[in-house]
Amino acid sequence: MTLRPLGALNVSALGLGCMPLSSGYGQPPDRKVAIALIREAVDRGVTFFDTAEVYGPFVNEALVGEALAPVRERVVIATKFGFRIEDGKQTGVDSRPSHIRDVAEASLRRLRIDAIDLFYQHRVDPDVPIEDVAGAVRDLVQAGKVRHFGLSEAGVGTIRRAHAVLPVAALQSEYSLW
Repeated sequence: MTLRPLGALNVSALGLGCMPLSSGYGQPPDRKVAIALIREAVDRGVTFFDTAEVYGPFVNEALVGEALAPVRERVVIATKFGFRIEDGKQTGVDSRPSHIRDVAEASLRRLRIDAIDLFYQHRVDPDVPIEDVAGAVRDLVQAGKVRHFGLSEAGVGTIRRAHAVLPVAALQSEYSLW
């Protein structure tokens, strides 16, 4: 599989967005089938896997963590933060620094990893300055819990302001991670 740069990361040109394996598009597959699919993707050269705490919620990260644990050294795992989840449902956005730290710790446990390769804000929170968001992720990078920072669906001005605090390694539009 061809590799391509994603910020400082090198990932397969084809990645696997894992959301449909637990939510979003009808009935998800059986857990064993989903794990087999993820592992088959690795065997075929896919090295980039995308998940988020909100998928399930929480279920997808646990599934991805279980599936990729045996091949952790061969893959790049991206997960996202930024939603408020109450009673198992997304109820808005929340990118307060304290929430970002809590999400990172929970994601690390569910994913069974020591550091998140790419941690990105799922949606911009209009109530939290992006500089505060980037600062919280910068602290996680300095603590060794996150390797790279990304933004999803952010405007150019927001990206520039975040990048001034912590280099933004990845951007995701509605359709593409490139």
